[in-house]
Amino acid sequence: MTTVNMLEAKTRLSQLVSAVESGAEDEIIIARDGKPAARLVPLSQSQKRGMRLGLLEGQFPPMSLEDFNALDEEVAKLFGLKEE
Repeated sequence: MTTVNMLEAKTRLSQLVSAVESGAEDEIIIARDGKPAARLVPLSQSQKRGMRLGLLEGQFPPMSLEDFNALDEEVAKLFGLKEE
């Protein structure tokens, strides 16, 4: 992780972005008056962190374990694992 001050970041922005895009740097911290102010990371890394689970939560009625297991024979028939 590299830290650069604001003036250096303004002067070398293109080089800093290239370093992050190429993977030479995982992230670059931009500091203002010696205090971290922003983080420069590749876009693909940001998108991975944004992945959410449970997007369909609440869109289907709740199902008990007994209801779920009751469908085993029907699923087996669909896959040809059990004859009708």
